[in-house]
Amino acid sequence: MVAPSPYSLIATDLDGTLLRGDDTLSERSLAALARAGRAGARHLVVTGRPAPRVRPLLDDLGCTGLAVCGQGAQVYDAGADRLLWSVTLDRELAETALGKIEAEVGQVYAAVDQDGVDGLTLIEPGYLMPHPTLPALRVDRRDDLWCAPISKVLLRHHTLSDDELATTARSVVGSLATVTMSGPGTVELQPCGVTKATGLALAADHLGLSPRQALAFGDMPNDIPMFDWASYGVAMANAHPELKAVADEITLSNEDDGIAVVLERLFP
Repeated sequence: MVAPSPYSLIATDLDGTLLRGDDTLSERSLAALARAGRAGARHLVVTGRPAPRVRPLLDDLGCTGLAVCGQGAQVYDAGADRLLWSVTLDRELAETALGKIEAEVGQVYAAVDQDGVDGLTLIEPGYLMPHPTLPALRVDRRDDLWCAPISKVLLRHHTLSDDELATTARSVVGSLATVTMSGPGTVELQPCGVTKATGLALAADHLGLSPRQALAFGDMPNDIPMFDWASYGVAMANAHPELKAVADEITLSNEDDGIAVVLERLFP
């Protein structure tokens, strides 16, 4: 399918989408984004990573504007190094949700992203970081995860697949939290009603841009709300089947510069 004319807003996920598997940005992708920028399009990173884990990548992109972080829980101003907007997950609700999930599937291993521009990622014993390059602080017990306000909880199970864990979590958590699946080994609980779309809508409104001007790229089910919000959604070749099913177009993989391929066509 051929995309419409060029867009004023380009929203890109990071992991599995704009980033290669080694957490680097290709020169071709950087050049394509720069070309779109010269044509007047604004690029917004829309990622599950919290703001403190996005800053180095924004530096590589030369981004001094806004970024949507924490699955939409944070709108981050890179130039000012501050959060324009953030919402936290109530820690008592998070504990209750974990209890309901464990009552169904047995023990899960948890981590949390703390709120704020200097928030830490804390992991309990047994939790393995899906991205070993991202810094995390191991705590002695689960209760230590709740020592400060959090933006989300990350879950892993020793035998269940991500799809199985996410499906069960959604069935028992209800309105306690929003359940998302954002990458291999990454099932997350975030504030109820918060998605990438809610954060992107806030950022776009701040910039005076609308959904009909937006082109979105992603690879996982947590990108579905963003695709629903944007005018046009492009899934990577390596994307989860659920996202491919709702995409307007499927491009090459993140390793093969799939974003650049589309942008080069739209911004020749």
